[in-house]
Amino acid sequence: MNPYANFMHRHLLLFCSIGLAAVLTGCSTSSGNPEAGAPPPQSLPVISVANQAVTTYKEFNASLEGTKNIDVRSQVDGYLEKIYVDEGAFVKRGQPLFRLDARPFTEQLNNARASLLAAKANLSSAEINVSKLEPLVKNNVISDVQLKTAQAAYDAAKANVAQAEAQVSNAQINEGYTLISAPVDGYIGRIPSKIGSLVVKNDAQALTVLSEIKEVYAYFSLSENDFIQFKNQFPGKTVEDKIRQLQPVELILSDNTIYPQKGKVGTVDGQFSKTTGTISFRTSFPNAGGLLRSGNTGKIRIPQAFTSTLVIPQEASFELQDKIFVFALGDSNKVASKPITVTSRSGNYYLVEKGISPGEKIVYSGLDRLKDGMVIAPKAMSLDSLLKARPM
Repeated sequence: MNPYANFMHRHLLLFCSIGLAAVLTGCSTSSGNPEAGAPPPQSLPVISVANQAVTTYKEFNASLEGTKNIDVRSQVDGYLEKIYVDEGAFVKRGQPLFRLDARPFTEQLNNARASLLAAKANLSSAEINVSKLEPLVKNNVISDVQLKTAQAAYDAAKANVAQAEAQVSNAQINEGYTLISAPVDGYIGRIPSKIGSLVVKNDAQALTVLSEIKEVYAYFSLSENDFIQFKNQFPGKTVEDKIRQLQPVELILSDNTIYPQKGKVGTVDGQFSKTTGTISFRTSFPNAGGLLRSGNTGKIRIPQAFTSTLVIPQEASFELQDKIFVFALGDSNKVASKPITVTSRSGNYYLVEKGISPGEKIVYSGLDRLKDGMVIAPKAMSLDSLLKARPM
């Protein structure tokens, strides 16, 4: 064999040997260990479900009003002469607010007093006349008809005195109405009338509104569903009994701060509103510092205590066709989706009524990568630690 042919023969044998080794190696890998190329199970955090003693809150929009919002009006007609207070001022009961021009009423009082003096003079004259005729009738000097006539004149004069006295009292009252004082302690509202304006007692617009706010009412409304839940959640035969079971409630102000004083739900409307489909509740809050004013808005936060209930983070659940599911960890670390029934929500947590039991383990996160029957590598996570780090 020539050298060239020998060289080609040796290289052909080497190429065949390498190809055969590759084929044998590939066959050994694919048939000898079929799972060697599969990825390992996902490592996902898992929490153990347990009963917790929790307090949940429900919030409702509220509007605030003083316990007394009084329209300050004049009881007589007249021109506004003085305004003693400014808008927004705090006033005490009996403090002067407005004065009307009192001169016409002073003249009426003077006339009434003059009429009273004249009536009293006539009464004195009639009394003297009766005194003169009584002995004459007694001695049969004149007939008793004259005495009876004099007595009737006396009675009429006496009645005129009483009428004149009433006119004086009425004139004094009207003159007193020209000074308008605060009926209660409170804050002055807007004052639309100015000095010199004609004030009419039957005017639709009040001189101002005086708000007494030592205590403030917060009104909030419940929908029909919320009202049904309220009746089912609290013990008692009547709505009033259930209201008495409510714990003190909190008021969240418009800047999301919590008012330092707690309030008590006291009354409820007797029927639902036909226009809004809601029923109103009233809560009272002490307001000694005057922080709250009529017209303020906020939110009423009503607590409800649960001595023992299952709690899960919302991240550990997913929704499908209006139902809430969790992935429960089963045997061999396989996961299975389970529907749960949620009774309430508090912050980022669900309160579960049924669907899972205490002690069961559920996947906390990574649910979008899971399917029923998948195997995972569970990584234990403490629910208590989560609750401490992110309270309800």
